[in-house]
Amino acid sequence: MGAEPFWKMKSLAEMTNAEWESLCDGCGLCCLNKLEDWDTGEVAWTNIGCTLLDGESCRCKDYPNRQATVPDCIQLTPEEVDTLSWLPPTCAYRLVRDGHDLYWWHPLVSGDPETVHQAGISARGRTVSEDDVDVEDFEDYLVDWPLTVEAEAKR
Repeated sequence: MGAEPFWKMKSLAEMTNAEWESLCDGCGLCCLNKLEDWDTGEVAWTNIGCTLLDGESCRCKDYPNRQATVPDCIQLTPEEVDTLSWLPPTCAYRLVRDGHDLYWWHPLVSGDPETVHQAGISARGRTVSEDDVDVEDFEDYLVDWPLTVEAEAKR
């Protein structure tokens, strides 16, 4: 038997940059715009993707320079993962933080970056670009599927 995979042996803070980056499954869910109620802190999801989200690959079109284009893009760090309540239930960063294993479709488990899409977990084919929606209309694009993909994940 081989050694346990790094995500079972290391905390998020102990991972190398390459290990950290490989935890991203490419679902694109974190790149969807969310609306937060200022009074309650409740977060509502939209199907509106960031201007840099590629709706087909579910990856950032300019990952190394994303914060120059999108200044409020949140750089995930172990500290940020601990504070963000809106990470989707299938997010590998959240799963590892909480001591859970990755799902079968995660590219680190399956060996195939397409399985996240084949399993119906990703945002592929479900989004519109924020470039095409007036910010005043974001409430018209509310969805709950980013929070219910976990049911698909267990299949």
